[in-house]
Amino acid sequence: MSDAFIVCSNLSFSWPDDTPVFSELSFTVPGGRTGLVAPNGAGKSTLLRLIAGELRPSGGSVTVDGVLGYLPQTLPLVGDLTVAQVLGVAERIAALHAIEAGDASEAHFATIGDDWDIEERTRAELDRLGLGDLELDRQLHTLSGGQVVSLGLAAQLLRRPDVLLLDEPTNNLDLAARHKLYDVLTDWSGCLLLVSHDRELLDRMDRIAELDQGEIRWYGGNFTAYTEAVQAAREVAESNLRNAEQEVKREKREMQQARERADRRASNASKNLKNAGLARIVAGGLKRSAQESAGKAQETHAGRLGQAKARLDEAGRAVRDEDRITVDLPDTSVPGGRTVFSGQGMRARFDDRELFGGDGADLVIRGPERIALTGANGVGKSTLLRLVNGDLEPAGGEIRRADGRIAYLSQRLDLLDLDRTVAENFAAYAPSLPDAKRMNLLARFLFRGARVNLPVGVLSGGERLRATLACVLCAEPAPQLLLLDEPTNNLDLVSVGQLESALTAYQGAFVVVSHDERFLAEIGVQRWLRLADGQLREISAPERG
Repeated sequence: MSDAFIVCSNLSFSWPDDTPVFSELSFTVPGGRTGLVAPNGAGKSTLLRLIAGELRPSGGSVTVDGVLGYLPQTLPLVGDLTVAQVLGVAERIAALHAIEAGDASEAHFATIGDDWDIEERTRAELDRLGLGDLELDRQLHTLSGGQVVSLGLAAQLLRRPDVLLLDEPTNNLDLAARHKLYDVLTDWSGCLLLVSHDRELLDRMDRIAELDQGEIRWYGGNFTAYTEAVQAAREVAESNLRNAEQEVKREKREMQQARERADRRASNASKNLKNAGLARIVAGGLKRSAQESAGKAQETHAGRLGQAKARLDEAGRAVRDEDRITVDLPDTSVPGGRTVFSGQGMRARFDDRELFGGDGADLVIRGPERIALTGANGVGKSTLLRLVNGDLEPAGGEIRRADGRIAYLSQRLDLLDLDRTVAENFAAYAPSLPDAKRMNLLARFLFRGARVNLPVGVLSGGERLRATLACVLCAEPAPQLLLLDEPTNNLDLVSVGQLESALTAYQGAFVVVSHDERFLAEIGVQRWLRLADGQLREISAPERG
């Protein structure tokens, strides 16, 4: 492993409105591959920006040993830049070509320095990331979102960094591009720190760093080992919590029993003293002694109860609060023989392009089928979903939508009114449900208390997805066909798990566009379709390329 590493010492950061993010955070990232995980909003991207020097800490320091490469989640690139300019090699390659053409200007030699193999290295890096067919003078705006991400990574790798920071590098990548990136990072020998919700990628890490409540917890091994360790710790914590709850109940019961015994003894002693005819001063002394003894016993029990409550509080804090969606959706059930969608010879035009040419695309969906729609970026997967949903008029072919109970969750999650609250949006989708039933269902989608009255526009990406799922899956009538376009993009790992829970409970048919193989396996995909070269065909398993 490389000796390059990152050191953060007493790192503090607050936004300009004084919202704190980190307070005196200290940790060291060794060489090798480290995956950084945390819920959305915990500060993962902010931490990478602090390490990269894009943000200045409020306190503390960041030290990076070696050349730093950083690929942010959103690339600040201008559309008319060329591939060579994005890669940062345009001037060196131009100088190299000028020398090869006979121009021996000293300025060209100064531009190249010792980098005489820059063109070969550039082509090699593009090939490694599946971009070998890109011309260096091609403009950025002609590339797909996935090609732009891969190009950004190639630009960083060409800098030969010792330390590499990557923020959600598989977003927008198709299956082939993802596996190219996996191979590159598997061979990485420097210090890598990446943020990702891609579990396949995280399983290629040497260790996992969990950012939780402003602290870093370290777990050796890959993401699977991390989840197993977290689950084991959760089981221990929950067992400790149950034991602590029983201890508090026991101490309360013993304290009450001791109080009752003391009261009986005091009552009996008073009677006995009266019957014994002792002098008042002697009787008073004995009574005070009994009261003091009872008081000390109560103090002992109270102390033990206080200690038990403290252990209960500590045990409660150790239990992770990772809610999962638990909901039954019987109204979404579809009989096995029902055809929910049929399209024959479908053709479409989009952005002045004709998609599904020739005989067009054929698609029949029956019963509660779980279908994955795969294909490279830009081949028309989202267009096909819009065609199925009816958002796009077909340029040809015949389409039948059964009773029209179809719901489409686009990448923009734009079904809900951003100005209305979660509860108001839900009521619009399920108007006949009693308020109590609506609140119960929203609670099952993890919207409880005051959060049901938040405007949808202020929710995080994961929360907005949950609100959309709640409204769509509990709608009147419930959808029998669900269309999902890259639903895991920009979600944290907890939200991905919640989405999986909701789709597992859904009993209708769905078609999902996703390049996340682990996600597709978890939601029980049974049928695979591939769209390529304008043709839609059945495949037995996901294909790369």
